[in-house]
Amino acid sequence: MSEKSGDPSFIKKVLAFVLAFGPGIFAIGYTIGTGSVTSMIVAGSTYGMQLLWVLMLSCVFSGLLIYVYGNYALLTGETALYAFKKHIKGGKIIALLIILGITFGQWNSLMGILGISANIIFEILAINFPGLRGMEYQTVLIIAVSVIVIFYGLLLIGKYTFFEKVLVIFVSIMGGSFLISLFMVYPLPVDVLKGLLPSVPQVPGGKMMVAAFVGTTMAAATFLSRPLFVKGKGWTKAHLKHQKKDAISAAILVFIISASIMAVASGALYYQGQPVTKVLDMVNVLEPIAGKFALTLFVFGTLSAGLSSIFPCLLIAPILLADFQSGELDTTSRQFRIITAIACLFALIVPVFGANPIEMQILSQVFNVFVLPLVIIGILLLINNKKLMQGHATGTLVNIGLVAALFFSCIISYNGILAVAAYFS
Repeated sequence: MSEKSGDPSFIKKVLAFVLAFGPGIFAIGYTIGTGSVTSMIVAGSTYGMQLLWVLMLSCVFSGLLIYVYGNYALLTGETALYAFKKHIKGGKIIALLIILGITFGQWNSLMGILGISANIIFEILAINFPGLRGMEYQTVLIIAVSVIVIFYGLLLIGKYTFFEKVLVIFVSIMGGSFLISLFMVYPLPVDVLKGLLPSVPQVPGGKMMVAAFVGTTMAAATFLSRPLFVKGKGWTKAHLKHQKKDAISAAILVFIISASIMAVASGALYYQGQPVTKVLDMVNVLEPIAGKFALTLFVFGTLSAGLSSIFPCLLIAPILLADFQSGELDTTSRQFRIITAIACLFALIVPVFGANPIEMQILSQVFNVFVLPLVIIGILLLINNKKLMQGHATGTLVNIGLVAALFFSCIISYNGILAVAAYFS
């Protein structure tokens, strides 16, 4: 007799499967936040499924880089930036440039993430307490301060396994919400197929959107933090197969969740001729098309995307600095507490000034692509150093994939320079 979905044993198996997810959960947390959700919504509502090919390529290359960085850590016991500094000529300067570039991008994203998450919580509260509408700014600010204080407190008491479990919960809610929404609102199959053919929207902002797509999906922070999270998990050379499966699973889930968001926006808004530039705009126009249930799911998915990204964004600067210094992350150190406190204060800029974070978030995603070539060149040099790899030769297919990723990142970086120049001109 087959088990029913309501059986306790079935539920336990599902929970065990979800909680068994490894460091790849941080890759999803870094990659899919409100910035990513915004990019997918803007692209889906404005261009339909035209940029699906960019998302797919980015996820393929992202999965490869997650795998390669993880393997390097397991085989050598070294983390990324520490290895750059130690083994590559001029690696110290490269590592410092990467730290500055990634921290800038992630902290800018953090501002938007907190601002949008606080606004979504406010909208949920305002439905039940309409009187709050007259105190929107004050309420949003109180919510933002409360959220960031709670997350900072959790950072101070938590360890790797704790962060992982919290992220698993948020990512599971996020993924489930967007996938169920997709069954209610979806694009035409022919448009999905057309979206796999490379093309760039020949309209103002089209190039920036392509660069933002790559910046949010091929996030350098994801690859560079991988060695520390792999070590935090306690994995060794004996876990090489686990590491490979975890990297592949992370890339596939990022693609499925991101494509679902784009598809829901395309199905609900593109065919209606209603492009949006804000997550909350999506919420407002989705209800009459898809109904309250789909709206509720999408709201909870977006909120979970934001909350699942706060931990990784707060962690990124101390992670990169610890990587550069020694390759070991101490979450109890004074340095960790100070840097994460600064990040928390930085996150409050958008809520305090009541600014719209969306345009800055997309721009910050574009800036993320500029460090990508450095990150790929660095790992190419390391994994092809036979002395370092201790007899573990890097396969030809892996090298070809990394060279292709480097070529792709250079094209996107050039595209991003043109987009930023056009934006400020």
